[in-house]
Amino acid sequence: MRTFNHLTQEERYHIYLMHKKKVSLEEIAKDIGRSKSTISRELCRNKGQRGYRYQQAQIKAERRHADKPKAIKLDEAMKQAITPLIEAKWSPEQISGRLRILDEPTVSHETIYRFILADKTQGGELYKHLRHQAKPYRKRYGKNDYRGTIPGRVDIDERPAIVAKKTRLGDWEADTVIGKGHKGVLVTLTERVSKLNLVIPIIRKEAGLAKDAIIEALKPFAAFVHTITFDNGREFCRHLDIAKALNCETYFAKPYHSWERGLNENHNGLLRQYFPKAKPLDQVTQADVNKALAGLNHRPRKTLNYKTPWEVFCKMAGLDTDNLLGVAFMG
Repeated sequence: MRTFNHLTQEERYHIYLMHKKKVSLEEIAKDIGRSKSTISRELCRNKGQRGYRYQQAQIKAERRHADKPKAIKLDEAMKQAITPLIEAKWSPEQISGRLRILDEPTVSHETIYRFILADKTQGGELYKHLRHQAKPYRKRYGKNDYRGTIPGRVDIDERPAIVAKKTRLGDWEADTVIGKGHKGVLVTLTERVSKLNLVIPIIRKEAGLAKDAIIEALKPFAAFVHTITFDNGREFCRHLDIAKALNCETYFAKPYHSWERGLNENHNGLLRQYFPKAKPLDQVTQADVNKALAGLNHRPRKTLNYKTPWEVFCKMAGLDTDNLLGVAFMG
């Protein structure tokens, strides 16, 4: 994914010349490798009385960046500004981020969480507008908070760049789905390129059981297991045993950064179509799971040009589906 970079003076000069020749926004964007919205925003924000001129645009952009409001302390004016947004059910991150892109004074989402907690202790009801109001607030310490020590944990930042490119088969994401009342657990695995799903039920959220489940699920695909990226749950603290058994590398997403395993998170949501949150999972069998997997892995996907995950996986792996043992639930 491309990270955002400000337009350079050379790019502004190029925009100026092409715009002067009445070249379309689409063509300008394509020519300099930017989005159409970036070009449109540049022409609107940085033009003067004589239209768009690249030198003037550069000066205006630099001045605006220098004058951009920085985070401030949570004073009364800021409290009055963010309270209606909290009541409108905006999350603290949404509030902080939105104010930032509007170039308005802002505070960090952590500060907003503390404000909500302080309001609650004083009898206020702002906390009721949070999505997870039933859970007590626990300060997030970023990548130092691993929900307990995970031996040998390697952060996702150390993961090979090729994983993010999604050009090879064999990079997996792992998580768990918990049954109602914490009864039963589904260990879920998703292959990043083919979108193939593997799921194994275990009786409880225990590291040894999760380890055995993952090894059992991935052994038929051992030649196509390069990396596994985990959530930070303690049930994955036996990841080194998994890495040894499958001859792969293991990594962990940052706490509270579920989007770093976005595919797996999304597929867990699809799995809930078969196993709703209101359903305990302690009585779910592998046969029950296999029926769900047949639906998920044989469902055409738009992102796969309407092929199924199983078709894409087998084609990329060069596998004969009829002779692949141990994964009958896929066929």
